[in-house]
Amino acid sequence: MNSRDLVYSTLDFKNQERVPRQLWELPWAQMYHPEESARIKRDFPDDVVVAPCEGFPSTEGFQIREGDPHGNPYEVGTYIDSWNCAFTNFQRGVIGEVKTPLIRGENWEERGAMRIPEECLKINRERINEFCRNSDLFVLAGDWARPFERLQFLRGTEQFYVDLILQPDGLFEVMEIVHDYYCRLLTTWAETDVDALWYMDDWGAQSSLLISPELWVKFFKPLYRDYINIAHEHGKKVFMHSDGYITDIIPHLIDLGLDALNSQIFCMGVENLAQFRGKLTFWGEIDRQHLLPEGSIEDIKHAVTLVKNTLWADGGCVAQCEFGPSAKPENVFSVFNTWNNL
Repeated sequence: MNSRDLVYSTLDFKNQERVPRQLWELPWAQMYHPEESARIKRDFPDDVVVAPCEGFPSTEGFQIREGDPHGNPYEVGTYIDSWNCAFTNFQRGVIGEVKTPLIRGENWEERGAMRIPEECLKINRERINEFCRNSDLFVLAGDWARPFERLQFLRGTEQFYVDLILQPDGLFEVMEIVHDYYCRLLTTWAETDVDALWYMDDWGAQSSLLISPELWVKFFKPLYRDYINIAHEHGKKVFMHSDGYITDIIPHLIDLGLDALNSQIFCMGVENLAQFRGKLTFWGEIDRQHLLPEGSIEDIKHAVTLVKNTLWADGGCVAQCEFGPSAKPENVFSVFNTWNNL
C-alpha cells in the first residue's frame, strides 16, 4: 500500500497497516535545527504533502520568493500579503501579526484598500496534475481558505468581534466578498488532481471558543458547508486546521462531513475526544505548548500511545507533529518513532 492509499484507508477507517505521517516544519526549525530536521524527514518521510506552489502566487502569500518587494513573512520587519494586509514580525522563523487593519472602525469605505488576489486563481493546472500523477503521496491543495482569520486581518481582531455582535451592513458586504473569493479559489483547486482541499481558522482560546457556539453556527458553519460541498462534489477529501479549544464545534464539523481535523487535542483533553472516535480523522497533533518543548522522551511516548489507544479505529489518526519554536528536536523525532513502533 503506497502513501496515498494509506491515507485514504485511514480516512475511511479501513487501515490495517501503519499510521500515515506528516511533519509540519516551520522555517524556525530549518534556521535553528537544520541537521535534526533533515534526520527526521529522512527517517520518517511524509505521506501527506502540499502541492507545489513555485511559479504562481498563494492567497495567503506565506511563501518566500527571492526579491519579493513585499518583504519576507518569516523575517523581522513588515510583510504585505496578497490582500494588502501588513504583518509586523518581531521574531525570525514565524509569521507576524496585523497591527494596523485596512478597514477601521465604521469606515467601511476603506475596503477599497483591500486587494482581491485574483492572480492566485491562475494556477498551473498542468504542472500540478503532473506532480500528482508522478507521486504516490497524498496531495493537499497548495492554497486554502481562512475566512475568520482573513476578516480579522482586514478589520482587526477586537473590532471584528464587535462587528459580530453589532452586525453592521458593511460586515456582511465584506464577508460576502471574502467568501465568494474562497469558494472560487477552492473550486479552482478542486478541478485539479489533488486528493484533498483544506481550510484553516484558529477558533479556540485555551479553554473555550473565541466566539459563542451560536455565533459560529450562524455565521461560519454555512461558509464551511460550502467549502466542504465543493470538495465532495469534485470527489475530494477535505481537511481543516484550528488551534485552541474547539470541542463545541466538532459535532458540527462532523455533521458537515469534514474528513480530517488538525487541532490541539491535548488542549481539549484527548480523553474528551473519545466520543468522536470513528467519526472523524484526527490529523495530529502532539502538545506543542508543553510536551514538545518541555517533556521527556517518556512523556512523548506516553502521549502518542494515549492518542493511539483513544482515537484510533482502523483509521482516524494521522501522525502529524509541528516542529516549531522551542520544540526539542529529540521530542519531535520521538513522536514519529513512537508512532512507527506502535
